[in-house]
Amino acid sequence: MTKWLRENLWRHITGIIMCVFALFPLYLVVITSFNESGSLKITSFIPTDISFANYKLLFTDERIPYMTWMKNSLVIASFVAVVSVVVGAASAFAFSRLKFKGKKAGIQILLLIQMFPAILALSAVYVIMERVYTFAPGLGLGTQAGLILIYLGGAMGVNIWLLKGFVDSIPTELDEAAKIDGATPVQTYWLIFIPLAAPVLAVVALLSFIGTFNEFILARLFLVDMESRTVAVGLQQFIGGQFSENWGPFAAGSIIASIPIVIIFLSLQRYIISGLTAGSVKG
Repeated sequence: MTKWLRENLWRHITGIIMCVFALFPLYLVVITSFNESGSLKITSFIPTDISFANYKLLFTDERIPYMTWMKNSLVIASFVAVVSVVVGAASAFAFSRLKFKGKKAGIQILLLIQMFPAILALSAVYVIMERVYTFAPGLGLGTQAGLILIYLGGAMGVNIWLLKGFVDSIPTELDEAAKIDGATPVQTYWLIFIPLAAPVLAVVALLSFIGTFNEFILARLFLVDMESRTVAVGLQQFIGGQFSENWGPFAAGSIIASIPIVIIFLSLQRYIISGLTAGSVKG
């Protein structure tokens, strides 16, 4: 017992402290969502007065188009996730398996771009989209389509490199066997690469969806109209806008907004657990 206490007790204590540290913000958000006063002040560890007024406010107050914000976030995040997977997978396969002029320079440029913080391009992107609005109002500043283009441009480099690393780990013998059987590069892509890449494609889709759904800075800068805002931008008005530090509805809206992410994560869990490199060669 003395040896166990000496060698393992500190590990258990450290684990408990880290769990409390990680779970306390979530606990605070849940408690605040049921606090009708909208305050972050905790009067007791287990609240006795539980109210659903904050949740009711989100769906009944005409000044708060919460469901519209949720719909905008889901549409934008889903579109970005799907297109990121489709374009990223095709590009990764091309850079890894096909031979074409400018292949090395292209992949190096993608890597070089990722070395610079995205915040550096914020002013340039704003000016570009402002100019785009003059001849293409549907894709310019203040539109969801323009915001989607910006998200896709920022995510392509990371996704292509992540997927390319997976394609490189797939034995080339599979490609050679497919060529012997008369398969074209497109057939090799659809019949060999896509089934084997299911785990990493699920990871890319999940990361793209979560990153886009939770993104705030670009969405706050480009989406001005109240009806076109995402849920992250819309909820910000509760603590910095006309409702001035009303943390109750903000917490309630955050909890509801987390439900789609949890559902998607659980749906893709078996692909994520299977690993990024599982199943490349069997039998």
